[in-house]
Amino acid sequence: MTSRLSRLVVALVATAGATLGVTVANPAPASAAMTICYNTSQAGSYAGIAGQAASIWNNATVNLTLSANCGSNLRIYQITGGGSYAQRTSLGNGRVYIDTQQAAQYSPLRIMTHEIGHILGLPDNYNGNCSLLMSGGSAGTSCTNPYPSTAEANRVSNLFAGTFSATDRSADIFRDSWPSVLTPVS
Repeated sequence: MTSRLSRLVVALVATAGATLGVTVANPAPASAAMTICYNTSQAGSYAGIAGQAASIWNNATVNLTLSANCGSNLRIYQITGGGSYAQRTSLGNGRVYIDTQQAAQYSPLRIMTHEIGHILGLPDNYNGNCSLLMSGGSAGTSCTNPYPSTAEANRVSNLFAGTFSATDRSADIFRDSWPSVLTPVS
């Protein structure tokens, strides 16, 4: 929907609501977007992958722009061992840790995009469906899909538009979406 058409629909809904005695909040203009600055100074070999993941989210959502190294809403780290995970401090803010051992088994781009999804307000969905980004590692090592589904992207867009009320769950840590590194059995 174009921004002009979106504003027209909002105006019609507000007018209809006012006629019926319903108060409708005036949303931010369609052109307003929040910028999340991500920092890759500690991302090591995953800095480029972080850029690809940011581009995926930028293309999939509205009301949101991820921009590289303009600040530190989101810090990305490369670690070895312990599993990949995200720690959200508030909507759009936090840290993502990419485990080199897991990234050797699973698609690093899928891991990065998934973990950034947590920072953007999405929970895990361990259903094994590769078409859902937030299914994480439950979809298996052969799943390389780094794209959020339409529903996942819409949820993020709505969170950043203020359409959904995001309960502040400070210091949320999202672990275990990627099964632990496989160890050969002797």
